[in-house]
Amino acid sequence: MDKIRLAIIGQGRSGRDIHGAFLRSENNTKFQVVAVVDAIAERRERAKAEYGCDVYADYHELFGRDDIELVVNSTFSQLHAEITMDLLEHGFNVICEKPFTKTYEEGCRVVETAKKSGKMLNVFQQSRFAPHYQEIKKILASGKLGEILEVNIVFSEFARRWDWQCAKSMNGGNIRNKGPHPLDQALGLMNFPEDVTVFSKLAKVNTFGDAEDYAKVILTAPGCPLLDVEIASNNAYIPYNYLILCQYGSLKASFKQIDYKYYNPNTAPEQKLILEPLCKEDGTPAYCREQLEWTEECVQVDAAFPNDAVSRYYSMIYDYLRNGVPMTVVPEQVLCQLKVIDKIHAQNPMPMIY
Repeated sequence: MDKIRLAIIGQGRSGRDIHGAFLRSENNTKFQVVAVVDAIAERRERAKAEYGCDVYADYHELFGRDDIELVVNSTFSQLHAEITMDLLEHGFNVICEKPFTKTYEEGCRVVETAKKSGKMLNVFQQSRFAPHYQEIKKILASGKLGEILEVNIVFSEFARRWDWQCAKSMNGGNIRNKGPHPLDQALGLMNFPEDVTVFSKLAKVNTFGDAEDYAKVILTAPGCPLLDVEIASNNAYIPYNYLILCQYGSLKASFKQIDYKYYNPNTAPEQKLILEPLCKEDGTPAYCREQLEWTEECVQVDAAFPNDAVSRYYSMIYDYLRNGVPMTVVPEQVLCQLKVIDKIHAQNPMPMIY
């Protein structure tokens, strides 16, 4: 197989434990890590042992090489835009970690840089390929549940946090750190509309930084269901990750199991509007009661998440670079997400302290 030779910038939780974990695994047959960049000497030594590759302290040292086809930018969040544009201008295809950029305008500059360079730019939205999300989309597309009215997505937990991703100066906070995953899924269910109405509330609750660790976001757009996204670090009870209310039934799901129930409108009792008061046979008041025949289905999601999603994401990248297959994740979709994030932060100004 014609492997793609790549470099990874950064060996933190994403660069090593997400990208690197897949690229070092036996599931990776399409990519070869030939260089790793990290400013920390211990991480460079570990990378040399784990990948058997060249290591550098500064990503500029990659510019002298012509054997690297793809660079994974998993640096600090506030550096994503600057480094991605630099890599594109020096002839590399780039995968940029999320958050893509700090603002929509900055994201547009990066996308324009990619177009001018003629190189591939993609954003690591691997949750688009999560097995449970893909299965939910199939169920909704089947029409069994009818029209989708409301989608609730919960990416919450109870956890205090004190690392650099709590700092606004480093592009931190729940909306930019964890938010790109549920926001991408939510906007995907809305078909990435051009303009989205946003209602949101952010709060700093248990974090030791100055960025939000509670986020509630409501999204609406013409012809779309209402999307309710929760990304909270103060939720100790998580009854579901997804709850979807539809015309003929409902769906609830975790990352491992999907349950849904619905009735068939073609076989349901025939009813018509009655404007007079409803009465029982004895003349006492009655309420609308009927017995619907419910169909209940359950899908166990066997694929490992998030590892399977990462593998599918990288397959998309390979198929594009080697075979020209159109990518299902494109930067313009992420620009739609950045517009939403800009609106969220405009609605919830918070002072920068750190």
